[in-house]
Amino acid sequence: MKKGKSVKLNLSTAFKSVYGTVDSKNLKSVYINIQSWVSPKNDYDNWNRIVCNLGREIKHTVFDSIDTTIFENKSIVDLDLRTSGINYGKKSFLNLEINLFTNQELDFKSNQVKDSVKKIIKSVYDYNMRTNNYFDFTLTKK
Repeated sequence: MKKGKSVKLNLSTAFKSVYGTVDSKNLKSVYINIQSWVSPKNDYDNWNRIVCNLGREIKHTVFDSIDTTIFENKSIVDLDLRTSGINYGKKSFLNLEINLFTNQELDFKSNQVKDSVKKIIKSVYDYNMRTNNYFDFTLTKK
């Protein structure tokens, strides 16, 4: 019996976004997955530091935009961007997964959950992607 569900959101031309759960009958957590291709704006020596700072900034943005009436004030943010392959003029794949934990019994299909997830995704885009000094974000590699 399949209990997991996911919903695609078309919020931007810069990334793909999906949110879902592994158990929609007994909703305890919701995941958000954001995928994009990044191309560096300039050439830098220490990509590890830049990607680490980007991950930390995204964590702060998620923490600030969580609706605490729906979700707990804790989350797991996993930014996957391989620093070894980042070169100027070459696109690299970025995968961002955010796990949120619910406070109360909720319906996965409710507008309350959808609106809260959209708010988090839009905040991450506005504060961490659109105004990024180091990377341009695009939907496809080409």
